[in-house]
Amino acid sequence: MGSEAPRLSVAEVQDFLATEFPQVADDFIVEALGPMSARLRMEPGERHLRPGGTISGPTLFTLADCAVYLALIAMVGSEALAVTTNASVDFMRKPEAGRALIADVTLLKLGRALVVGDVHIRSEGGDALVARATMTYSRPR
Repeated sequence: MGSEAPRLSVAEVQDFLATEFPQVADDFIVEALGPMSARLRMEPGERHLRPGGTISGPTLFTLADCAVYLALIAMVGSEALAVTTNASVDFMRKPEAGRALIADVTLLKLGRALVVGDVHIRSEGGDALVARATMTYSRPR
């Protein structure tokens, strides 16, 4: 499956998100999909900030988690029952104020039972990582 094109288009993945997860659909824009990869964009708002005016850890976690989930959905189709079984997030530096967050996902394993993805989150226009995450998903049989 490593070099196969995604089964769903950017528009189809965005529609899936809006239908299945309307509570976060407005937060994320699927910018690109590729074989075993995806790019999401997030425009943080006031509700995503923690005291001190920086983007909260739960917001960065949610971006990473959704990014891997949507990369999985793009590759296998509308499989809403896949669930996170493990997550590791390294918060590396404060995101740049007033800039969107960009999450680049690479699926490292796309198995019948488990999916493992790596996510790099940066402030738009920057090279330095804000956070790095590894997520494992379980797929229903």
